[in-house]
Amino acid sequence: MAESSAEDYPWCPVAFPSNVDPSPPHCGSRAAERVTPGSRAWEAIVDSDPAAFVNLFIGTTAGGHVFPGATVPHGMVKAGMDTDSPGNHAGYDANPAYLATGFSQLHETGTGGDIPLSNFKLWPLADCPSFDRCHTSLDKRKISRKILLDGSPDDEASPGYFATNLTTGVRVELTATRRTALHRYTFPATSTHPRIIVDISNDGKMSAREVVMKINGTTGRVVGGATFDGSFGPGSYRVYTCVDFQSENAGYVVPTEYGAWSGDTPKKGTNENSFDISTGGQVGALLTFPRSSAGRSTSILARVGVSLISTKQACANAEAEIPHFDFEAVKKASRSQWNDILKRIRVDPVGVPRDSVELFYSSLYRTHIVPADYTGENPKWNSTEPYYDSFYCNWDTYRTLFPLMSLHDPESFAKIVRGMIDIQKHEGFLPECRSATVMQHIQGGSNGDPILAEFYVKFSDRAALLNVSSSDLYQALLADAENLPLDWELQGRQIKPWKLLNYIPSDKYDGEANTRQVSRTLEYAFDDFTISQVSKLLGKEDDHRKYSRRASNFLNVWNPNVTVPGATEIRGMMQPRLSNGAFDYTDPRHCSIHDPDHSTCYLDSYVNTDGFYEGSPIVQIDQSPHVKYSEYVPHDTAKLIELQGGNEKFISRLDFIFNQSYFEPTDEPSLQMPFMYHYANRPGLSTQRSRQVIAEFFNTSSNGLPGNDDSGAMGSYVAFLLAGLYPLPATNQILLSSPFFPQVSFRNPLFDTTTTIRSKGFVGNPPNGTGGNVFIKSVSVNGTPYKSNCYLDWDVFVAGSLIELTLTDNINVTCGEGAHALPPSLSTGGYD
Repeated sequence: MAESSAEDYPWCPVAFPSNVDPSPPHCGSRAAERVTPGSRAWEAIVDSDPAAFVNLFIGTTAGGHVFPGATVPHGMVKAGMDTDSPGNHAGYDANPAYLATGFSQLHETGTGGDIPLSNFKLWPLADCPSFDRCHTSLDKRKISRKILLDGSPDDEASPGYFATNLTTGVRVELTATRRTALHRYTFPATSTHPRIIVDISNDGKMSAREVVMKINGTTGRVVGGATFDGSFGPGSYRVYTCVDFQSENAGYVVPTEYGAWSGDTPKKGTNENSFDISTGGQVGALLTFPRSSAGRSTSILARVGVSLISTKQACANAEAEIPHFDFEAVKKASRSQWNDILKRIRVDPVGVPRDSVELFYSSLYRTHIVPADYTGENPKWNSTEPYYDSFYCNWDTYRTLFPLMSLHDPESFAKIVRGMIDIQKHEGFLPECRSATVMQHIQGGSNGDPILAEFYVKFSDRAALLNVSSSDLYQALLADAENLPLDWELQGRQIKPWKLLNYIPSDKYDGEANTRQVSRTLEYAFDDFTISQVSKLLGKEDDHRKYSRRASNFLNVWNPNVTVPGATEIRGMMQPRLSNGAFDYTDPRHCSIHDPDHSTCYLDSYVNTDGFYEGSPIVQIDQSPHVKYSEYVPHDTAKLIELQGGNEKFISRLDFIFNQSYFEPTDEPSLQMPFMYHYANRPGLSTQRSRQVIAEFFNTSSNGLPGNDDSGAMGSYVAFLLAGLYPLPATNQILLSSPFFPQVSFRNPLFDTTTTIRSKGFVGNPPNGTGGNVFIKSVSVNGTPYKSNCYLDWDVFVAGSLIELTLTDNINVTCGEGAHALPPSLSTGGYD
């Protein structure tokens, strides 16, 4: 283990256990557990090493599908453990009942669909009877992890690092750069023939074909590649790897044995160049390394480069990014990159439980795993622009992830936007759902639109500085809004009925099968609203009026006469509508936990024909986390209040949704719904509901998410709620509540400013989210009373401001007095 000095980690206890490495991840996390909240040591960790508060194992069981392995911010490589769990979408499952099967280089995080990107597994074999009797197939080689006294697997992780101890006595450690992983396999002293498997074909789905591999028996280098199926769409991708080995103690190492294997049969001395395998076949390389001197463990380093271009480029990536096989240096550099990001949002931990600090920084961390920076790895066209991938899917992330980037990481945001525009130039439309260059199924609208609009609304005056072309950005938006794609289920929109009827009809239209018609109508309306905001900034008044009108198309699927069975006081729903203008009917309980038919509401066009995508008509004011999709009209909540009969009925419906468990998260964040009381001038109710959501559904355990993290969508949502904020994408407004901390600060490096939200009279947070001295009585900005207690304008964050909240225990607070106290809506002229 590397030596660490007190100068490096000044908060580490002097009497740290002798068997624990006093460097991250142990020092930060375990030392932080020992110091007293509110002490200088506690604050020092937040200031200097917030990565110490990141728990990578949140959401790694029970369907969270979170990736807990080694990566850098937005890294292409995500090196981690794979298990045989049926829920191993990110490779890993924290449930110790599942066996480890390999350590692969590419993963997604928080997704559904089929298992994505578990490519190029490495696997250590401590001992085999002989080379040709080693078990190489996945089913025969897999084993258990060691189990700790508390019943959990002996795994550990921190930003940029992952480690586990296997029951064979092998310790595995992983770290990474952008396109390269570095593995360290420490074999027990009893291992007479340390061996490592390189699995070329197994991607988690057994979909490999056109497999090639070459072993250099002199150097031990293994190169290979294959074509694999996409996860959530009809396409495929081809990816390559380059693996080199060194002995950590002796440097360059020559394998004593090597050979290719197929299935469970290794053949010594072979270096196959290609394999003709059927789907489900398994092939790779097996290498034996010299053991260390008697009585000592053997430590073998494996450097794994990846590329979508060629094996040659995979090797070049590895050699450029990790030239010296220095595991500790790579690990330290990776953690430094994470701290650079995490330090930009600083919470004051005084008087706050450790779990709240850990939940915040862990959530913030997960917002920077994807999209992934694949720049230089796009095999489809040559370009000098950035290339980002792992948009899986924009429908999940546009609401909160990208607005959070606006607050603290606009440079990365700009690169992502440039990459999206470049995709549109070459493929005709902005990407919606994408992984490893593969187009995947659209869930809602053309949700690249609100991402580009969010960027432009926030940074239009600095777009050129960030190398984003305003004209190219706008043309990309217009392509989505006006052009007909070959397949609207993969890109673009179903544009013909949208432009002719101003809604998506529930019957077949223009020969196309229809699905998710109501849901897509609402998404298209919001997409057009976001375009209207960009056109206004560009001075395109005709376009601004046009897209503002189209933004009100959600009204065309509102049926005022529909009620909820058993609750007739709840009147008026979004409903499917035929192309002749007549309304169809979908039970308002559809796709909720109260659905008498237990509908699924997934993507299948021939099964899901009742208008909604994983969503209930009753939840028509925003997206419910239980019913993954429902009516989304954040740009005109005032009109929804009007349609529902005024503030009191609107509040009554919100209460009904929460109290009757229509709001029950499974695999989506609850998003805006807890904050909707703001628009009815009852922000205290929003504060309480949002805190109850955190208390009920989110925690720091391995099953601490109510469902999939969805590529950081839940992470960004939780980070916002803990900071007392909720964003309105592609607008200049951020809804305001009280933070879970006495103070939270956002540093924006583009503006070179810091904005601090400080709670006056902070006395802590109610554990169950109910009551407490947490409601906002008044707001001041830089000492001056602010126009609203319910939202902040973006210019507050641009300038760098001190926002002071005076708190009270009175839940009946309001947004304040004056014409601008309530958050804006389209129908009230708030976005003109």
